[in-house]
This record gives sequence, C-alpha cells and structure tokens, in this order.
Amino acid sequence: MDEKDEKILNILKENSKLSSQQISKKTLIPITTVHHRIKKLEKEGIIKKYTVILDNKKIGRPVSAYILINVGYKVLRRLKITPNDIMNKLKRHELVDEATVIAGSIDILIKVRVKDIDELNQFSIERLKNIEGVERTQTMVIMDEV
Repeated sequence: MDEKDEKILNILKENSKLSSQQISKKTLIPITTVHHRIKKLEKEGIIKKYTVILDNKKIGRPVSAYILINVGYKVLRRLKITPNDIMNKLKRHELVDEATVIAGSIDILIKVRVKDIDELNQFSIERLKNIEGVERTQTMVIMDEV
C-alpha cells in the first residue's frame, strides 16, 4: 500500500458508492489507475466488502445500546463451544448491529439497535439470558452517536 491507495481508501470510507471516475477527480489519479488499484485492494482482502449506513431513526430503530456479556467457561467447555460461537450466533440476530469477542473482564461486546427500551429489555431478558453460556450482561444505552 502506498499514498495513492490510502487516498482511494479514505474516499471509499466516506462514500463507497462513488465511481472510479469520481474518485479519480477527487484524487487526481488517472481513472484506470484508480480502477486497477481498487480491484487489487479487493483481491488482496484489504477491501473486504462495501456496506450501507442506515438512518436508524427513519427505519424505526432509534435506540442503540452496547451490551457487555460475560460467559461461563465451565458451561462452554461442557457444551464444547467458544465465545466466538456465541458471538456468531448473536451476530445473526436482526437487532444486533455488531458483535465482538474482546479481552479483559468482559468476553463479548454487542451493539444492538431497537425501536424502544421495551424491545431492548425484551431482547436482553428473553434472548440473551436464554443463551447457554451467557453468565451475566450489562447494558449501556447510547445517548448520542457521531
């Protein structure tokens, strides 16, 4: 990776919908160079995927929260699963926006987007607490995001 690749990536991070021609104009890098570099970055796995950022208020999910999850390792050993297995299961749930296994006193961190506090409470009580291996949770409602 060099300076040209970094310029291209920075523009794509802001708006991945831009065409090679638009990126070329913004970076002053020839269009064919931009196109080939993007293809190379994709092939090398530097660019993993393109995504959409939603306006969660407009789609009816204005409340966001981080939920810290501690797992019971004795239960995980008995079930022959790992924290990654729980994280992957959680990531498939429609309300879960992000799921990460982390180091420290917490094992898994998830970010959820819900319509209201009642739905957050229901998700926490009915979904999370019923997953074998989940020992304890702590919910932190997000007040504002940038």
